Amino acid sequence: MAGKYSSKINKIRTFALSLVFIGFFVMYIGIFFQSSMIVMTLFMLLGLLCIVGSTVVYFWIGMLSTKAIQVVCPNCEKVTKVLGRVDMCMYCNEPLTMDPNLEGKEFNENYNRKKES
Repeated sequence: MAGKYSSKINKIRTFALSLVFIGFFVMYIGIFFQSSMIVMTLFMLLGLLCIVGSTVVYFWIGMLSTKAIQVVCPNCEKVTKVLGRVDMCMYCNEPLTMDPNLEGKEFNENYNRKKES
């Protein structure tokens, strides 16, 4: 069951990387509209916005990563970062928590929501 989860930091980095490729793809589509300068420019600007958005997301997760708590994973014994009440090890996907009330409970990402206790 733990296979479908991954570290929050890795998820956000993957999203940022996908924005780069989406931006390049959107720009590439613009090449097919060379006959219409307005449409081609629109696609180029849209692709550029995706790439700029990726840069913003990378900067944001970098700042967030500096505030994350570093812990040693009990499974693989590597230093990993924990964001929120529950997270996964970046290396082995071991469920981790900093909340003593959640120890021993089954991993659920909903524990990070403020409504969930």
